[in-house]
Amino acid sequence: MNDRKKGNENSKNEQLEFFRVDDRGKKLTTNQGLKMSEDEFSLKAGERGPTLMEDFHFREKLTHFDHERIPERVVHARGFAAHGEFQVYKNMEKYTKAKFLQDSSVKTPVFVRFSTVNGSRGSADSVRDARGFATKFYTEEGNYDLVGNNIPVFFIQDAIKFPDLVHAFKPEPDNEIPQASTAHDTFWDFVANNQESAHMIMWIMSDRAIPRSFRMMEGFGVHTFRLVNDDGKAHFVKFHWKPILGVHSFVWDEAHELAGRDPDFHRRDLWDAIERGDYPEYELGVQILPEEDEFKFNFDILDATKIWPEEDVPVEIIGKMTLNRNVDNFFAETEQVAFHLGHVVPGIDFTNDPLLQGRLFSYTDTQLIRLGGPNFHEIPINRPVCPFHNNQRDGYHRQTINLGKVSYHRNSLAGNTPAPVSPEEGGFATYQEKVEGRKVRARSESFKDHFSQATLFWNSMSPVEKSHITEAFVFELAHVKSDSVKQQVVDMFANVNLELARTIADNIGVNPPKSGGSNVTKSSPALSQMNTVKKPNGRKVAVIVTEGYNGAELKYVLDSLKSNDIQYEVISEKLGNVTGRDGAQLKVDHTFLTTDSVLYDAVYMVRGSAKNMKFNRDAARFIYEAFTHYKPIGATHDGKDWLKKDKIGNSPGVVLEDDVNRFVPEFVKAISAHRHWDRQLS
Repeated sequence: MNDRKKGNENSKNEQLEFFRVDDRGKKLTTNQGLKMSEDEFSLKAGERGPTLMEDFHFREKLTHFDHERIPERVVHARGFAAHGEFQVYKNMEKYTKAKFLQDSSVKTPVFVRFSTVNGSRGSADSVRDARGFATKFYTEEGNYDLVGNNIPVFFIQDAIKFPDLVHAFKPEPDNEIPQASTAHDTFWDFVANNQESAHMIMWIMSDRAIPRSFRMMEGFGVHTFRLVNDDGKAHFVKFHWKPILGVHSFVWDEAHELAGRDPDFHRRDLWDAIERGDYPEYELGVQILPEEDEFKFNFDILDATKIWPEEDVPVEIIGKMTLNRNVDNFFAETEQVAFHLGHVVPGIDFTNDPLLQGRLFSYTDTQLIRLGGPNFHEIPINRPVCPFHNNQRDGYHRQTINLGKVSYHRNSLAGNTPAPVSPEEGGFATYQEKVEGRKVRARSESFKDHFSQATLFWNSMSPVEKSHITEAFVFELAHVKSDSVKQQVVDMFANVNLELARTIADNIGVNPPKSGGSNVTKSSPALSQMNTVKKPNGRKVAVIVTEGYNGAELKYVLDSLKSNDIQYEVISEKLGNVTGRDGAQLKVDHTFLTTDSVLYDAVYMVRGSAKNMKFNRDAARFIYEAFTHYKPIGATHDGKDWLKKDKIGNSPGVVLEDDVNRFVPEFVKAISAHRHWDRQLS
């Protein structure tokens, strides 16, 4: 039996041998065996021109990539969404004929999906990653999709590199490890050998990649688009979403622990906020640039690895979006929603950004495989609110019952309908940009500066933010096994900041670079989260209390917190009610067994229990963890005395006060600050 089994295995191995391919050391070909001379750039009409449909290599590469995963999204698989409405503040007809950007009395329905990029559907919310921020506007002229991220730049400049990027940051193919993390060899090998990623890496290593909440996260359209008005005049534009609550983040240790304590933290936070009526709000901002200013900067405005510094091109706030309704069914809405940059309305158009050009192809192709065919627009969450008529018919999952015989253009049997609509009557007409050039696979010289804006970002950070970026580099690269890759990355980032590179090298055991640095001295204050809005709204406080508290006083404090839109949960020795010395009853939400410090923004210590030593130990651990994460801590009476014994009472952000009339405003102020970075740990 054993010999027969062994023989069968050998036979099977020989049969499979033909299919085993080792690509190492081989020359690049297409899937048809055609040797290719270039794999970095898509085929364009001139170095800064549009990508051509003729590019069979680009289409083969992207088509294969788009179909690599079923049924979840290849990227942005882990997502959560909500319904809402958008209202423009003022008429933008000077710049665009898009109707939803003209009438301030109109409320346009929206559907917004937030997501992580790297991990699978089962990964955690709080991982270090870029976050998707995709908005579908259901306008009277059709659906418009603004498909962006919480980071304004991207890793690559040309969409033909997107499969390579994703292959590099996904779990390594031999063992499918690690999940939802870039702390591994293949990603950093890609970074070191594709140095256009330098600017994006600085953002990913910053606190922007570990946001506190979807409600406290900026959104960016990433690409340069066009706004076109009724006269055919065009302006370049970049889109921004500015959260009303400001931009805030976790600290890394906290984010790391949250992945285990509550992997659904971000989606739960968004769902709960909407359910209790604390609707997330974001203002829409635009950076607008006249076409004649296209070449006035020392970077190419079509380069997706570059920002337009807000100090050079101010962001004009033009409207507000409010998310006010949770989904009824996660799969039917959040999972089946299909976004596409090509879903535009008259007045919004494209540019020759080669990353944008490729996405215009890729998104439709992706939906075809994910949602089973060409009729994904008929799924309720994707269906326009305005009527739609064309000669497209049949296909998988067709729901429309088309009447009549005619399904072609031009025709006489139906009076040549559905009929095209002239631009004067609201029909979409592509902006008539003059394009000329040789058919080439090349990158414009204006795209070849990879480090200046990475240095600009570094210069714009506060000392605290710089320390977090440095620590993030060390954490990620310490998980890389290849010393060669580590050294390459350190040498690469010496071009951004020499001291940063040397500090990283010192901590991961490679040679510090001897030369490097940058002559860029400019900074952009808008890039630092230290300059963001600071409000207490939407924060959650852990209230630690045991039997014998002052009921009237505690009620006053809790009511005051709620009046400032601050949520709280009560933690005590056991579930049920905890009784005050005046007979007051307070419902207990958690014990230390069912919750954790990382789930809260602040801690209020009302009264500890000297009798229950385990409770005291758990409370001490809970508070000290909040303290090490720089969170505000408040206490009155017994709680104050308890904290003084723990030797943290005189630290910044720790509010100790018996008079609740003085305690409440000071504690709210401490909560508004988000974190107290000047706190020194003893």
